[in-house]
Amino acid sequence: MIRKISFFESEFIGLYCRAWEDMAIVPVNLDDKSRGALREVLGVEVHQSRMDPSGMYGVFSVMNSHGIIIGGNAGKRDLDFDPGDRRVLFLKDTINAVGNDIVANDHGAMVHEDFSNKNVKLIEDALGVETVKGRMGSFLTVGSGSIATNKGMIVNPEVSDEDMEIIKDIFKVPVSAGTANFGSPMVGASLIANTKGILVGEKTTAIEIGSIDDVLS
Repeated sequence: MIRKISFFESEFIGLYCRAWEDMAIVPVNLDDKSRGALREVLGVEVHQSRMDPSGMYGVFSVMNSHGIIIGGNAGKRDLDFDPGDRRVLFLKDTINAVGNDIVANDHGAMVHEDFSNKNVKLIEDALGVETVKGRMGSFLTVGSGSIATNKGMIVNPEVSDEDMEIIKDIFKVPVSAGTANFGSPMVGASLIANTKGILVGEKTTAIEIGSIDDVLS
């Protein structure tokens, strides 16, 4: 299932939500209609959180089945939802927008090139997958320039065919270049997806939806 939607009148819905197969984290003030769409399309339990004052959980968190990483200023005392069996890492780094700077599924992860080797190891341990430094085309912010599920992966159009083969080996899923929200290469900020469904920003065209659906569904 795929559906167009906006959050807080923004087509960049991926900024405000972090979701995986079983759960989604959203701002406490996200409206009922949007939370209902997450439940219906992605089949997840929706956790409304006050943990980050900005409410941008797509920017300041990243998650797979094994772990969740939270950046920014949040700490253990701020965790106000049940992560289940996941390992929780509150990552302290000058690169604190971890959702923009890490992309992961249950098979692999890629992180911003400027993370220290020590923090790459912490990320790898938390997510339970091989983790490598890299970029998506010219995007050092690999999480905003791509989106991965356990079915497929969309990367921005700057990624070469050669690099897509490398990315495919890391994430173990089909990989395709694409855009959303009428040509935006920031696909990670424009989509929310898991293996059960896809939400796309309101400005996403029919052609873009078709390409996204082909890879992620």
